[in-house]
Amino acid sequence: MNIVDSSGWVEYLTKGANGPVFQPVVQDTKNLLVPTISIYEVFKRVLLETDAETALQITGVMSLGQEVTLDREIAIEAAQISVKLKLAMADSIILATARIYGATLWTQDAHFKDVEGVRYVEKPEVGSKK
Repeated sequence: MNIVDSSGWVEYLTKGANGPVFQPVVQDTKNLLVPTISIYEVFKRVLLETDAETALQITGVMSLGQEVTLDREIAIEAAQISVKLKLAMADSIILATARIYGATLWTQDAHFKDVEGVRYVEKPEVGSKK
């Protein structure tokens, strides 16, 4: 199972430099989990940059995976992760969801580098032709 964090979704959906890295993971919908907090983060980011209709269309693509809602088990695990790894709430919830479901978390957020169960992809530097 796989989870793509918000940065990965945005990278894939906007055809960013690392989009091809996330593409096979996103398109393997049978093995794709989508935490509802990721839907929130992606919708908000797209809404800020475009409009509500575009944001709804883009987050609609996310519904092809299996949606995972925040429950008590995930919330408690996320709080423990947040304290231990000093991660923000959303990041802790996404990582907790991955761990509880035995999924790999795919991300390009540097604070996840070297975290167990995470597949970290380095962001190309601005102006880089990577």
